[in-house]
Amino acid sequence: MSITIFWIAIFIVFYSYLGYPMVIFVLSRYFPYQTKRRGSAAAVEEPEVAIVVAAYNEAQWIRKKMDNLLSLDYPSDKLEIIWVIDGSSDQSRSLLDSYSQVIVLDAGRREGKTAALNTAYAKAKSPILVFTDANCLLNANALREIVRHFEDQTIGCVSGEKRIAFDITDDVASKGESLYWKYESKLKEWDYRYYSAVGAAGELFAVRKELYTIQPIDTILDDFMISMRIAQNGYRIAYTPLAYAVESGSLNMAEEQKRKVRIAAGGIQAVFRLKKLFNPFRYGKLTFLYCSHRVLRWTIAPVALILLLVSNLIIVLGERSLNNMFSIILFVQMLIYLCALIGYLKSRMGNSVHRVFYVPYYFLFMNLNVFLSIPYLMTRTKTTGWEKSRRKD
Repeated sequence: MSITIFWIAIFIVFYSYLGYPMVIFVLSRYFPYQTKRRGSAAAVEEPEVAIVVAAYNEAQWIRKKMDNLLSLDYPSDKLEIIWVIDGSSDQSRSLLDSYSQVIVLDAGRREGKTAALNTAYAKAKSPILVFTDANCLLNANALREIVRHFEDQTIGCVSGEKRIAFDITDDVASKGESLYWKYESKLKEWDYRYYSAVGAAGELFAVRKELYTIQPIDTILDDFMISMRIAQNGYRIAYTPLAYAVESGSLNMAEEQKRKVRIAAGGIQAVFRLKKLFNPFRYGKLTFLYCSHRVLRWTIAPVALILLLVSNLIIVLGERSLNNMFSIILFVQMLIYLCALIGYLKSRMGNSVHRVFYVPYYFLFMNLNVFLSIPYLMTRTKTTGWEKSRRKD
């Protein structure tokens, strides 16, 4: 029994983090989605675009964000800028009122980010909605690159790339998050080449307004659910690294944990709400991508990690004749956990952490937060206020 559990667990862990990337790389290279070639961005007239920024108490970012938005390479007469400040108690309203180009929406009370996006959708007049966070900056050509993808009528959503700015002196929170997003971005790129990206990042993504679906206000991962509802309705999600949003990493691991627990809880919530996507006879490639890229990591893989270690220990301690191969695998596992422990201790002491230690630390940290997200999700009420994780300035 232990051997059966061991092999199932090792397959799930390997496939979730290494096997699937190998598979989707091959599929994207040799079996890419065939679509009509798009023309150049200059060959078509730019559509009107609404940029939506949902924010709560982000006064410190408003001037920098507005300078960034107003400097984008896109016709100003075709640009709506909508801020939903969600009952902010700081100087957000007065700062935004100084910009004549901005539409400011505020219900006067905190309703949550999902409600804010729903409000902006109802107000926007443009056929393309571009969502971005207040605390990140976009590259100058981001909008042109995004709208170019909508020339393909199979595309209903476009996801830009999320980049984490950090330097060598930053701690594990920034370095780990940056490395994770490089890994995640490459998977999105391959997913899209094969068929469709699986979800979009809230820092920068766009949708056709006609395809936007109102989400329940208790939705945790609004960006993921909005984009995946579009994919569920038969459209593809494009991914482009040429349109990107840059933000700082989390202030520390405590703040990063708040973020990871929320994301993991949102992932589990999404698995239940998108249960129809488990039908491969209806959704085909999308089911394969969704289960391989998201569902395994949000549900089964963290459990498999524990079962892998426990079953490996039982086998080594109880089946002497099998000790050779299984002992090596157990040694590798223990070495990974030891490196993660060293990374944790060095991080707690404020020391610089080498990649050899912070990669296993951050990997196990992510999986641990899946378990911590369960009580978070079960005890979470339908409160509408969002919980922000503090980031470096």
